[in-house]
Amino acid sequence: MQLDEIDRRILRELQKDAGQSLERIARAVGSSKTPVWNRIRKMREAGIVGKPTVILDAEALGLEACFFVLIRTAEHESGWQTDFLEAVRARPEVLEAHRLAGDIDYILKVRVPNARAYDAFYQALIARVKVHNVTALLSMEEIKATTEVPV
Repeated sequence: MQLDEIDRRILRELQKDAGQSLERIARAVGSSKTPVWNRIRKMREAGIVGKPTVILDAEALGLEACFFVLIRTAEHESGWQTDFLEAVRARPEVLEAHRLAGDIDYILKVRVPNARAYDAFYQALIARVKVHNVTALLSMEEIKATTEVPV
């Protein structure tokens, strides 16, 4: 789907606040409600716009520790990878998981209340899958976090 400038403005408005009214979005992008609704519907159908959601404050919920977990594996068979992916996807503490190029095979972003909770996560993970090396890095300060994609 080709996006024009109005589509991009709609996307920026939705990223700022997906809960704002259609009327407010239309006003912000200089259009009326029906054409804006049709554009949003087409972008949803094309997979550009996903499901609406709410962003929660992890620290306010008591999840004060953010760990970046670097994982190296000596296993590269599909069975191991399937088990690893299932283990990671089953853990609600894992906010993000990426397979990497380079010396590190995977990186996980894990949110937990404290170091003891991280250790429980770690023990549960290694009980399910064999890993060669795990390095956990505690984030001391979140400098920037956004879900907004530049459009």
